[in-house]
Amino acid sequence: MRVAENLNAALAALLAREPNLYVLGEDVVDPYGGAFKITRGLSTDFPDRVLSTPISENAITGVAAGLALAGDLAIVEIMFGDFAALAFDQLFNFASKSVSMYGSRLPMRMVVRCPVGGGRGYGPTHSQSPQKHFVGIPGLALYELSPFHDNLAVFEEMFAREEPCVFFEDKVLYTRRMGAVEPPFSVEISGGVARVSLDGPPDCVIIAPGGVAHRALAAMRSLLVEEEIACTLLVPSRLYPFDPPDLFDAAVRAARRVFVVEESTAGGTWGAEVAHLVHRRHWGRLDLPVTLIHSPGGVIPTAAHLERAALVNESTIHSTIRGTLRG
Repeated sequence: MRVAENLNAALAALLAREPNLYVLGEDVVDPYGGAFKITRGLSTDFPDRVLSTPISENAITGVAAGLALAGDLAIVEIMFGDFAALAFDQLFNFASKSVSMYGSRLPMRMVVRCPVGGGRGYGPTHSQSPQKHFVGIPGLALYELSPFHDNLAVFEEMFAREEPCVFFEDKVLYTRRMGAVEPPFSVEISGGVARVSLDGPPDCVIIAPGGVAHRALAAMRSLLVEEEIACTLLVPSRLYPFDPPDLFDAAVRAARRVFVVEESTAGGTWGAEVAHLVHRRHWGRLDLPVTLIHSPGGVIPTAAHLERAALVNESTIHSTIRGTLRG
């Protein structure tokens, strides 16, 4: 099953199970089924609860927050994650605060889905990875789509938190297959973190969200073949709050060299939060400071060759790890 199919099936299962769940977004009804066809077929089966909206991310998110405040469940599709900036006020000043500002905790079961990232030639305003701008907001949890995590389980976890969640979905993942890892690597999932590794102790650990996992895997393969550097990849489903399981700490202890990869540009990032956590827990065991690997600063071009140069990629990851470990 491809990632998009798994995501669509998860939404269908939730709509069938939860009679008070609403899916809202621009052009999400059939026959269009959303810009990336994730909601295809849902409005046919659930016409009263899968609803296309006017073009106003602020309004869509506000309606979803109102539904959640009234006890319903809501999933919002932002057509491109770049436009989540227009919904920031509702998330920052209303939805996240509504969990606790009325004197007792209120369940706010809503998820805002944001297709993010480059690699599709969509240009400066449709290709960004804005995750870092949402990190650290009390009452707002952040997740990222991954080829290793079943989306129904991820949605169940998000709703169980009873607080607003933003679900970042890297667009390049939609056509990839779920859980696809070729030998000699194997996958283990524990506590919401997927570990992709070889047999035996690693030379380093790479921590990356789902959207860049395939680039990290490609770099791991080339590092193994060309440099005989063995890496373990850790892919968390929840980005924030980041509370990693024992599997995470065990991998870091075994490697003592840690790299965090993300597609966003440097400065106040999720990767910096992870580095802080790793430093605090493992500083006495680390051989080197945690190395952050980002995309270069600047807008994202539309032309394919310029876009490739503007985004973190397999070569960036390979060269940074090689230079750090061999330097």
